[in-house]
Amino acid sequence: MLKANSRYLVVILLLSFLLVLSACQSGTGTSSQNGTNTAGAAADTGGQETEAETASTEQTPAKGFSGTLKVQLVGDFAFEDKTDPVTGQTAKGVKILKDEFEKRYPGVTVEFLLMGWDNYNEKTQTMLQSGAADVYQVPGIANFAEQGLLEPLQPYIERDSFDLGIYLNGQVDGWRAMGPDDQQPEIYGLPFIGDARLIVYDKQLFDEWGVEYLSESPSVDEVMEKAAKMTGKNPKTGEQNYGLTFNGNDAADTVMNINESLGGQWGTGFLWKDMKLEFDSATMIKAAEWLKEAKKLAPEGVLVNQGSENFYKDNNNVAIHLRSAPGFINSLETFGTQDRYQAALLFTHPDKGMGGMFAGSPFAIGTTSQNKDLAWEWLKFSGSEFFQQYMWDEQRSQSMPVVKAAAEWESVKATPQMDVILKQMSQLWAPRYPYRSGQPRYILSENIERILLGEASAADAMKKAQEEATKWLESQK
Repeated sequence: MLKANSRYLVVILLLSFLLVLSACQSGTGTSSQNGTNTAGAAADTGGQETEAETASTEQTPAKGFSGTLKVQLVGDFAFEDKTDPVTGQTAKGVKILKDEFEKRYPGVTVEFLLMGWDNYNEKTQTMLQSGAADVYQVPGIANFAEQGLLEPLQPYIERDSFDLGIYLNGQVDGWRAMGPDDQQPEIYGLPFIGDARLIVYDKQLFDEWGVEYLSESPSVDEVMEKAAKMTGKNPKTGEQNYGLTFNGNDAADTVMNINESLGGQWGTGFLWKDMKLEFDSATMIKAAEWLKEAKKLAPEGVLVNQGSENFYKDNNNVAIHLRSAPGFINSLETFGTQDRYQAALLFTHPDKGMGGMFAGSPFAIGTTSQNKDLAWEWLKFSGSEFFQQYMWDEQRSQSMPVVKAAAEWESVKATPQMDVILKQMSQLWAPRYPYRSGQPRYILSENIERILLGEASAADAMKKAQEEATKWLESQK
């Protein structure tokens, strides 16, 4: 009884939180919680007219829509303009999106529900069940679709003949999910935040060691060989150099990408009841062993993200970063090192031609929404050049463009490395790894960490990961 009452108490508290959130962040709200910054410092528009503002067209206002549209956003968003206290750079708030949408749809009022990344899945779950919003940002889309909490979008797409070709290759497929009655992955969300990871390397260190630069799409053997050559005392400076580094907190994603390059995959199926994991495959074991060997070429504190703090700077001493967020372009601009660093693509599956965890965020419509047609209009709006240019100009710290048109924007063409970033976003593994929406994600991470700490062999740890994750899947049937 106590356990049941505790659950009811949690729901009541979350609903109370949402009521306060809606009251504070509706039309004139200004507050937002800090979210995970995946990209770096936002670009400074210096008060000048942005490309997003110039993309606002004098289109005929839509008729037949009215009422209030509630849109949930997760991350470092703010309603009003916000100035970074460290850099002094100012980013325009999402009020710009509200104003533009209301101009296009007279009689409609947009309200934002802004929240940070802390416990966002649990909060979104409660919001979906209670009908707190109409449009939701759902990076965990697979879990919500499986519960029947999201509206399938194919009927809307067909009704309006909406062109999905405006998006970068793979960006729509990456967010496909399965509802409780689906026979195959379907479209439940449309992308609006783009993200990826890339291999980035320091050309100056390569030059000092006399090592040839990485190819645009390097193999794991190429990376290991060249990293090994640059680990030790730098022949020109005499300083200690390290061949590579990686993010210790997402080492499991690095192992999965290496596994893909060896011809492996995460598994098959999509819904928990149909999912078959391949955590203990021969290629997965080999991939884990590869990263353990590569760890010898990294700074000692790599597993706790220490030792490579100067990567992107002039005083860097690490040659290769295996998984850089795309916002490294902002760091290079800040440090004035654009000419020193170069991006390369993640490893890809030899047959499928894709690899690396699909990332970013889509918008979806909750089944409890009372304004689904208007919510669909917002989803289409999020793929417009106005919306995407706003995200690029003002939210570059947490978003890359998801539309093909971005490649022709002058500001994109003027940004070094953006061609590689957009190419990487077009070849990520799609659909997104569904196991990451549940406990198998954490089981895999825990066992990869055991391997890297030397607490278990790759074979034993991967066997344990397979057994524990499979047991969890059985419990979901």
